[in-house]
Amino acid sequence: MYTISCRDVGRDCDCVVQGETEEEIMKNAAEHAVKDHGYKEQDIMSSEMREKIKSYMRKS
Repeated sequence: MYTISCRDVGRDCDCVVQGETEEEIMKNAAEHAVKDHGYKEQDIMSSEMREKIKSYMRKS
């Protein structure tokens, strides 16, 4: 299981996103960022943003 929290990436949000795989957590994090933080999906899926998100993932 992988997790990432909005607080880890500097957002004032208590959401913790989980996923069984890196791809699943990327999908779940993108959906949350678009729905709750106003990001556009293409911004989340940029290689720079994907690398930033991956750098904050924790495997449990």
